Amino acid sequence: MPQYAIGLDYGTESVRAIVVDTTTGRIAGQSTRPYTHGVIDEYLPTNAQKLPTDYALQHPQDWLTDMAAACRKALRASAASPDDIVGIGVDFTSCTMLPVLADGTPLCLTSRFANVPLAWPKLWKHHGASRETDRLNHIARERKEKWLNQYGGVIGIEWFWPKVYETLAGAPDVHRAADVWIEAGDWVIWQLATGPFPRCQTSQLIRSTCQAGYKALWNRKTGYPSPEFFAAVNPKLKNVVADKMPGTLLAPGQRAGTLTPASAKLLGLRPGTPVATAIIDAHSGVPGAGVAEDSTLVLVMGTSSCHMLNSKVARIAPGASGVQDGILPGFYGYETGQSSVGDAFAWLVDTFHLSHSEMTRRAQLLPHGSAGVMAIDWLNGCRTPLMDGRLSGAFLGLSLNTRPEQLYRSLMEATAYGVRRIVDNFRHAGIPVKRFVASGGLPARSPLLMQIYADVLGQTISLAESDQSVALGAAILGSIAAGNKTLPQAIHSMARQRTDLLYRPTPTGKKRYAQLYPLYRDLTNTNAQLPTIMRQLRDFG
Repeated sequence: MPQYAIGLDYGTESVRAIVVDTTTGRIAGQSTRPYTHGVIDEYLPTNAQKLPTDYALQHPQDWLTDMAAACRKALRASAASPDDIVGIGVDFTSCTMLPVLADGTPLCLTSRFANVPLAWPKLWKHHGASRETDRLNHIARERKEKWLNQYGGVIGIEWFWPKVYETLAGAPDVHRAADVWIEAGDWVIWQLATGPFPRCQTSQLIRSTCQAGYKALWNRKTGYPSPEFFAAVNPKLKNVVADKMPGTLLAPGQRAGTLTPASAKLLGLRPGTPVATAIIDAHSGVPGAGVAEDSTLVLVMGTSSCHMLNSKVARIAPGASGVQDGILPGFYGYETGQSSVGDAFAWLVDTFHLSHSEMTRRAQLLPHGSAGVMAIDWLNGCRTPLMDGRLSGAFLGLSLNTRPEQLYRSLMEATAYGVRRIVDNFRHAGIPVKRFVASGGLPARSPLLMQIYADVLGQTISLAESDQSVALGAAILGSIAAGNKTLPQAIHSMARQRTDLLYRPTPTGKKRYAQLYPLYRDLTNTNAQLPTIMRQLRDFG
């Protein structure tokens, strides 16, 4: 009889469930469920209070309720029975995190803190901790913390500790009441394997080395930063790890536990079904794209983009996070990213009330370089390489004759320039990048975008065969948790790249973008005038 694994993919706006044949990788059933409360970035749902412009929150009950609905629908579509499911894997946006009680209850679901915004889960793109991020970076540099180089020399505003510190500074009662600070992916695993809340037990809490390693400054050899570091940041943070970070750290694909009767009933599955340790959504796209080797850059492209690279060498690259065994065992895993990609395109089409298809049709008629318009793609800050959430987007070369499609194409080109800059940084640091594989929602929907990327990079780009590579990666990890296959075996049997479509650079496009790319570099260098002005303007926002 066929055996199946379930992948649960938590994105920015929805949760997706897929049921996958563990022998062939065929998706037998799938379902996507938008979060009931969406992204909470304007008003708090409990009392309708206005949120600051840089807030991005979520409702934790959505993670369970909407996940359960998606899982049940995918299972029905697959015609598989609960007994056919051998394992479950979960990927989640990161760093999305929240404060909870010892029994797993999110503080925002208690009457005491329901109306306190900082008690709610902070989505990955929550940018409220700019001052706290600056303080953490200042202290890390002042103390010459060795671990800082593993993250490209900068702690990101979207990461774990800035958000913890933001809560201590802005809502100290929330920080005091939190028994546990936890990544959302780890929280979901905790609910499935020991809960759901309020049944959870902290003694059985499993944390992912992937999430901790890339977003919470954890290192396999040295653990989290020292109490002395946290005390230098703020004395009230001195014992934050010992007091509020319980749990056992396991790598993605390792078994975190099995479904409890209550969680199995919620999902419509069998109690005792193995559950894998969580993984960051972008990282999940690596096995989901059929990549098991080193020196292949996997572009996971959606509302934002992450670029994942396994390598045999350990080096330091600007704005890149490097973690041993962070993506696949046996490799040094690098992560870089762009905070605004699909989000930027969506903003533009919404602004002009034109569809993506219409914008693309018009943009295809334009020459390389968007007829003299260049964009800066930092509409949600710059993740790599500058690691500065205060930066913003820009368009140059506008005139009274500029058309919407010029802005649209220039944003496409700008995101491609950003990737080339990341690749240049890797290679300059001595980290080989030899192949490119694209996955996620954008590559399948936008041939124009992928051709621009190939021309800007001057490299051939393969596409993941599955258009659900991130969810597929989670399912692969679920099959590993069942103990039936090794990770390479599961990757090669369940995922691969397309053989019918490759994006190759065109001579004209490659030449033209080779002339334009240095202009982008000049505009976006760390100490260039434009980023400096953007930071100053932020103070008036």
